[in-house]
Amino acid sequence: MATKKERALEVIEEKKALLWPMSDTLWDHPETGFHERYAAELYGKMLEQEGFQVERELAGIPTAFSGTYGQGGPVIGFLGEFDALPGLSQAAGADEKRPVEENGPGHGCGHNLLGVGSLAAAIALKHYLQDSGLPGTVKFFGCPAEENGSGKGFMARDGVFNGVDIAFSWHPGEVNSVSTESTMANYQISYRFQGVSAHAAMSPELGRSALDALELMNVGVQFLREHVPTDTRIHYAITDTGGNAPGVVQSHAQALYLLRAVQLPQVKELYQRVNQIARGAAMMTGTEVEITFIKSCSNMLINTELNQLMQRNLVEVAPVQLEEEDLELARRIRETLGPVHSYFDTVAAEITDPEERARVAADADSLVHRIVLPLARERQGFVSSDVGDVSWNCPVAQINAATMPAGVPMHSWQMVAVGKSAMAKKGMLYAAKVMAGSAIDALEDPEIIRRAQEEFCQRTGGQKYASPIPPEVKPRID
Repeated sequence: MATKKERALEVIEEKKALLWPMSDTLWDHPETGFHERYAAELYGKMLEQEGFQVERELAGIPTAFSGTYGQGGPVIGFLGEFDALPGLSQAAGADEKRPVEENGPGHGCGHNLLGVGSLAAAIALKHYLQDSGLPGTVKFFGCPAEENGSGKGFMARDGVFNGVDIAFSWHPGEVNSVSTESTMANYQISYRFQGVSAHAAMSPELGRSALDALELMNVGVQFLREHVPTDTRIHYAITDTGGNAPGVVQSHAQALYLLRAVQLPQVKELYQRVNQIARGAAMMTGTEVEITFIKSCSNMLINTELNQLMQRNLVEVAPVQLEEEDLELARRIRETLGPVHSYFDTVAAEITDPEERARVAADADSLVHRIVLPLARERQGFVSSDVGDVSWNCPVAQINAATMPAGVPMHSWQMVAVGKSAMAKKGMLYAAKVMAGSAIDALEDPEIIRRAQEEFCQRTGGQKYASPIPPEVKPRID
């Protein structure tokens, strides 16, 4: 006879006929951050259909929402994302770059899978609560604009995650593993210079070039790179050059900067130094600069207790079974890649146990990684995620699940191309079962939650979450 946990996980397979088409539909309708209206409506209808109470327009964001089922504690959250990336439109299953819409958006980070997988886990936990009669509440959070808007950051600032005891998330990728990397904190800022236009040949002395100011700022920041911590990252994009007429002194120019550091105080210091450079460039050119704070992410707090819990469930859940058509697609996509060095290789290099090393080595050359990697050591990563802001509100754990061929990079047309494949959706359901299984274990053993919260308090030092986004900054919805 199946256990209550086993019956709850079976629900995920039973809902496959709803979940797979939902993921495909989201892939077919890619929407960029804060504009995911189609996705928000689709999720809202599905949650209500499954008996969840839906709360919409959280934190004043039209596409942020939650679905709640149950009553009392503990409160267990699942994080769902659904935004696409600009400029990554790509035909499904194609082994060459072939946009469906020129310069259109595409799911280059697999968020059509991510959100649906988390929703499936929430539905399974709902069924477990019904079956077991245990007290508890499951909450699914619809989180917009992970890619360029820090939707969870604005939601956290508004208290959306208050009262959650533990939360789970996942990410599509090339391996099956627990995420033990801390993400970086970041600030995103716009620098807009305003000058005076003039005829560049007849009366150049009357002009004050905003483009000169922007170029001087960028040069100043390049020199700054030598005098910041080595684990700091500075990125920029010129979004306005002031026009395309060289005979005109450009009166306006703009750049978008993304500053990253291991912790928020370091980002704040970097922000102040970059601001000084921008103001200096304006002073040198007789222009004015407008500095606009756009968004921010906190660094991710790792929770070992929940990581160990998810590792046990990664191993416990039956591995994905791939068909020949899955492997054929993987072969075609792999042929489009150059040399492959991935997270799989990083973890494999750290294994000291001979038997474990042999097990992992046997999967090293697989087209699609199917084994579960051992729990890796905690390390500092160099990407940023607004999941970090949730991790300062409650203990959070994440897994990666193999949804694409080994070596496929994130934010690539190749990742978009496999986003509707059976391979990807099988990995999605696997992730859902792992998250749901982990949540059920926590409900059945309250000590897991107690220990996770105790570790959370240790890692925060008892410090309450303080949003790095100033209160006057609003999400860039328009």
